[in-house]
Amino acid sequence: MFRCLFILLLFLFSCSKAESPTPTPPETQKDPVSAVDLSSLPEIEQSGAQFFTASGFQQDVLTQLKNSGVNTIRLRLWVNPANEHSGLQEVKTFSQRIKNAGLKTWITLHYSDTWADPGKQQKPAQWTGISFNALVDSVKTYTSLVMTELQPDIVQIGNEINAGLLFPEGNIINNYTQFRSIMTAGIEAVRQAAPNAEIMIHFAGLSNANWFFNQVKGLDYDLMGISYYPIWHGKDLEEAKTILNNISQAQKKDIILAETAYPFTLEWADWTNNIVGQDDQLILPQYPATADGQKKFLQKINTMMVDELSRGAGFCYWGGELIAWKGNQATDASPWENQALFDFNHKALPVLDAFRVD
Repeated sequence: MFRCLFILLLFLFSCSKAESPTPTPPETQKDPVSAVDLSSLPEIEQSGAQFFTASGFQQDVLTQLKNSGVNTIRLRLWVNPANEHSGLQEVKTFSQRIKNAGLKTWITLHYSDTWADPGKQQKPAQWTGISFNALVDSVKTYTSLVMTELQPDIVQIGNEINAGLLFPEGNIINNYTQFRSIMTAGIEAVRQAAPNAEIMIHFAGLSNANWFFNQVKGLDYDLMGISYYPIWHGKDLEEAKTILNNISQAQKKDIILAETAYPFTLEWADWTNNIVGQDDQLILPQYPATADGQKKFLQKINTMMVDELSRGAGFCYWGGELIAWKGNQATDASPWENQALFDFNHKALPVLDAFRVD
């Protein structure tokens, strides 16, 4: 009798547990990324340049951006640059300052001693002339070191790698298998040394973006990054939205506009040729090269990337700090001064009101 009662109680207890499983905690909702690339700010501040609020009070750039709703700062990293700028020590110091300000960090690994972009993916000098296996080991060792030192929130494996990285070995067209090996080495290093970082793969433009992200399918990454500038990548924002939506849905990945910018004027503050300087490079009549036109452009980008795309995860403004910091006679300073977030008197522009995300 006792044995039967014990079995009955055990059965009832088991049924009760089966009917009341442990609840699964809800998935944490990530805030959309509202970012600015400030890679040149240490060099600009070193020159003595100051930045001001719209009303003319001198104020730290990070403070101004955070007050405007920016939550992430993007920084490029070069392996062994010609000077200290964008090298590991400068980026580490600046990265800590950013974190101390209560902002997240986003590191762009160029895997080069200088600019890397779709047409230029030059290996670091110290990695030239070595075997492919040694190159892969160098990528993994370097990436592990950087991640251990910086612990970023987001990290790019390469910058605008439309045709690959670390040419010629990492050329996606000619050496696809080697390209995948290099990418895998970098990704594995991040996962091991900075497990909380989100990994981004970055493509410039809209044309061939679907093809490119099919080439990186199966790699262990979290975010798709796209550069979009109207001067180079088209002036139809509705078409851009459709393409971004389609590729992010196809790859089942969240997508961020990793680089964009727009001019507040077609004038200039120094004698360095500006990249954008003509009406036919603008989206007209909707977004003229005025302070209000710049603000409206970024408001549209914000709405598109945060509210309208099914997997949109935010945006980043490139070159927000690139004022004409070498003076108005300089011929080698900023070709981006008319696309910065500060006017020619270094005062904050109305575009700062377009960064807040919900």
